[in-house]
Amino acid sequence: MQAFEQLGVIGCGLMGGSFALALKQAGLVKRVVGYSKSPSTTQRARQMGVIDVEAPSALMAASGSDLILLAVPVAATEPTLKSIKHLITPKTLVMDVGSTKTDVVQAARLSLRDRLGSFVPAHPIAGKELAGVEHADAQLYQGAQVILTPTERTLTSHLKKAQKLWEKLGCKVRAMSPEAHDAALAAVSHLPHLLAFAMMQSLLSQTSGDEMLALAGPGFRDFTRIGAGDPRLWSDVLLANREQVLAQSRHFRQALSELEALIEDGNHQGLEDRVTLASAARAQWRMSGH
Repeated sequence: MQAFEQLGVIGCGLMGGSFALALKQAGLVKRVVGYSKSPSTTQRARQMGVIDVEAPSALMAASGSDLILLAVPVAATEPTLKSIKHLITPKTLVMDVGSTKTDVVQAARLSLRDRLGSFVPAHPIAGKELAGVEHADAQLYQGAQVILTPTERTLTSHLKKAQKLWEKLGCKVRAMSPEAHDAALAAVSHLPHLLAFAMMQSLLSQTSGDEMLALAGPGFRDFTRIGAGDPRLWSDVLLANREQVLAQSRHFRQALSELEALIEDGNHQGLEDRVTLASAARAQWRMSGH
């Protein structure tokens, strides 16, 4: 595909910075202009070669850009889009990287109105526990799944362009509705993070929690790895998708209660049957290429 003249990155952290680096490495952009709420972040991004030009505002990052990426907290989507709306033309491709989509689509409808056709909501399922532009990585999106949730007015040409762009970065792309996305991600991403946070909180709230933690091994490390996620990001995500997260939490509580009942009853066979089902499902998922 033809290279973009200018990428405007609004939010030069891990996700936005990695996107800029990936596009540069793939030869898909000629110039990158970046803006972050923190001037020191924007300055660091330029020093690292993530961006070519520092912009003093989101508006200036969008100015002259034929590709705009929003890599901001999902709660900031509406005001950010509103601030750049008049610079968005039918030729501009605008995307985000938010972990929730129903609220992002609603924010876009309210802020972009007649320019909604240029917006392709996107969620690349990638990341690291370490946030910040210092950890930006051109390979972050390689092999990642990217879910596109087009609005009812997203231009077909823009949807195809977005799909081709992510595929050029080595991603597996699929489209689905914002509602289906949020329900699925609540189950396989948002709730697991919540459980990891709760596990750490549960452990450290006990008097001997530090001693217990000192004995933790690889199983605990693997289970709680995502508990080291960015607090601001994950608070934002969990609140943005609260209905679906709480619905999945209820499913989990039910499954946990059933296992607890089997343990309480000393029902070895029943417990082994449940664990066998879970173990087989996990093995099958791993064998399918995850």
